[in-house]
Amino acid sequence: MPTDTSPGPGALPARVHLAPVPGEPVLDAVIPVFNEEKDLGPCVHRLHEHLTKTFPYPFRITIADNASTDRTPDVAAVLATAVEEVRSIRLEEKGRGRALRTVWSRSEAPVLAYMDVDLSTDLNALLPLVAPLISGHSDLAIGTRLARSSRVVRGAKREFVSRAYNLLLRSSLAARFTDAQCGFKAIRRDVAERLLPLVEDSGWFFDTELLVLAERAGLRIHEVPVDWVDDPDSTVHIARTAAEDLKGVWRVGRALAVGALPLDRLARPFGDDPRDRTALPGVPRGLARQLLGFCAVGLLSTLLYLALYSAFRTTTGPQVANAAALLLSAVANTAANRRLTFGVRGRARAVRHQAQGLVVFAIGLTLTSGSLAALGAAAAEPAHSTELAVLITANLAATVLRFLLFRAWVFPEPHGNPTKDDIR
Repeated sequence: MPTDTSPGPGALPARVHLAPVPGEPVLDAVIPVFNEEKDLGPCVHRLHEHLTKTFPYPFRITIADNASTDRTPDVAAVLATAVEEVRSIRLEEKGRGRALRTVWSRSEAPVLAYMDVDLSTDLNALLPLVAPLISGHSDLAIGTRLARSSRVVRGAKREFVSRAYNLLLRSSLAARFTDAQCGFKAIRRDVAERLLPLVEDSGWFFDTELLVLAERAGLRIHEVPVDWVDDPDSTVHIARTAAEDLKGVWRVGRALAVGALPLDRLARPFGDDPRDRTALPGVPRGLARQLLGFCAVGLLSTLLYLALYSAFRTTTGPQVANAAALLLSAVANTAANRRLTFGVRGRARAVRHQAQGLVVFAIGLTLTSGSLAALGAAAAEPAHSTELAVLITANLAATVLRFLLFRAWVFPEPHGNPTKDDIR
């Protein structure tokens, strides 16, 4: 019987190659603008010419006017009338994030992209940017100016700000993508439909928040090295943007720390690669992945337990040292398995899971304490190394039982109609 690879409640389906619909655009390239009456026309004509020559699928260019007060709306209207693949949308409030959210939410194109109106990024990177999204390989794609193969021309001030900001994201939010601020990104529409409601920012931090949440949810982000030439006439206010970004980093970091975001809605099912579906025939869905996660968490927990036991053993007897070390490592083990092995996010049932974990801990304590008691009966003063060997053996037995109890009782897979707690 084939393995069930259907996603969990509310989760994203497995990635598939996008099949073009005749007459419908595959790509919607958005250009958010504010008071760009001079640059908008040359930008749209240049982008349209490039896509016409190089893009193998139907496309559309959407001008998102962010409440411009100059002639930008008139220029956009003329372009939309003169060029078949161009349309214009007017927003009465400023905010790049607000513009992208509005257009992407309304678009029917399966791949959504955006780029800055100055076209600082070489357009030859556009097809490599969106190709992995069309093929089903990736969920989001970003241009990066910080790759070794990227060629970038910009001033020292902007270079420093960009690298400092990305270093901040790596240290504070554990971000692994390299360039959050490059105005050259794309996303699959099915991902955007689930991800956009979770993104709060409507300004310049929109990009960063989108990427951080996607990465934390386990979505695949494709990075494309780009050639980039700084626009000396850029109207971005660096100091104000930096202050807003710092507020955003704090807000997102706090939300992630307390588990306030339902990122499980974005999870892809195990088995995107067709080879995964037959690699373990007859194995319940997700079991291989859970085993790997459980083993990794178990190894770290065992090291933590042994370190704590050795520390406590210097001042207490073996039974007390074992109980204290096992209790502390069990709390950490349950929390880690909850998030990493079984993919439970959010605060729902967290206390209940820890209580159930303590029951499992009690079973492990019985096994290890019984082993120590048997060792004490066999030898009056056993060597410390012997104690550790006995405890490791007992912990291995307890680990197998712990996994079975975690999977079947503490974190069981939902069956039938999911409850509200199941889809949080």
